[in-house]
Amino acid sequence: MALPLENIRILDLSRDLAGPFCSMVLADLGAEVIKVEMPGKGDEARSWGPPFIGGESAYFLSVNRNKKSVTINLKTEEGREILYKLVEKSDVFIENFRPQVTEKLKINYEKISKINPRIIYCSISGFGYTGPYKDRPAYDIIIQGMSGIMSITGEESRPPVKVCISITDLSAGMYAAIAILSAIIARGKSGKGRWIDISLLDSAVSLLTNVGANYFATRVVPKRMGSAHPNIVPYQCFKAADDKYLTVAVGNEEIWKRFCCVLGLEKLVDDPEFATNQKRVQNRERLVFILNEIFLAKKRDEWIDLLLKNDIPCGPVNTVDEVFRDPQIFERDMLTEVKLPTGDVIQQIGIPIKFSDVSLTVRSPPPLLGQHTEEVLKNLLNMNAEEINQLKEKGVI
Repeated sequence: MALPLENIRILDLSRDLAGPFCSMVLADLGAEVIKVEMPGKGDEARSWGPPFIGGESAYFLSVNRNKKSVTINLKTEEGREILYKLVEKSDVFIENFRPQVTEKLKINYEKISKINPRIIYCSISGFGYTGPYKDRPAYDIIIQGMSGIMSITGEESRPPVKVCISITDLSAGMYAAIAILSAIIARGKSGKGRWIDISLLDSAVSLLTNVGANYFATRVVPKRMGSAHPNIVPYQCFKAADDKYLTVAVGNEEIWKRFCCVLGLEKLVDDPEFATNQKRVQNRERLVFILNEIFLAKKRDEWIDLLLKNDIPCGPVNTVDEVFRDPQIFERDMLTEVKLPTGDVIQQIGIPIKFSDVSLTVRSPPPLLGQHTEEVLKNLLNMNAEEINQLKEKGVI
């Protein structure tokens, strides 16, 4: 069975995380992704460590499977000519330079779309191609701060906290993948490509969803609440007797009744201060104080067993090592092994997309820098060994 994006070729000039995450999603779906890197340097994420495995950073390895690496010096005319020839044979072009850089390198949308009018050109940047911040540099932590995410993350009366994963890069990468897939469908109808402008800040602000809606409704500035929920109570972490944490989500009144019975708090079911979620939100502090005391009476897993037997949504707050020992993770193929070109065998997070008729797999490991340069130039551009050697001597590839 063919993979969904089989026969779609993507030129990926992006580095770091947002762009590579986007292209990895598309590669996992079957697209041929050609990662274009600078000779001798490559994606700067290759050096983001320790830890390193086989000479590559674990960071780089996490988002570059199922891709080919080609090195081209785009600061040279000959290098750009090679890229232009690859553009003629490609469906998608991804880049995450700052807006002025693509114009300087002569690889902006206007130039690339003239070479191939069917190309889908996706730009991923910190602030997008319009607005007063468009030329600013940006990394995930900058956008987490500017988007408001850090202002609502952490404990009340404590400093703002960054979400540990690079949530703004990853969300921008996901939006970029969605936009590219949509543009591929649209091109099938119109025959024309288009330009996609994805901003980390836009993507991060879109994640505010209900938090933003609460602010619009009340004009009350949201505050940090730890693991608690602004609109649902109880919906947070609790510490158990063994100093481990569990999460509980009482999302409706039927769950509330069962929850109270399990905890021996039957009298709270109809208590005027807690009988409805609205009342529980209003009287959050008193209720959470009661629950904190009760949850200290048993170990985490004892509580989880008891709550699940009564169909109450709950779960452990796993450490990362616990995650990758979880039988559910094994059953869903979310842990896999990959052999690198160096011979090192590494574990990787699996592919979360499951289809009924085809399995998505790691077809090839993250590539070494320039590993596929000769292969691509020979097979796609019909270059011979002598031509390739001359380009190497000139530092073009």
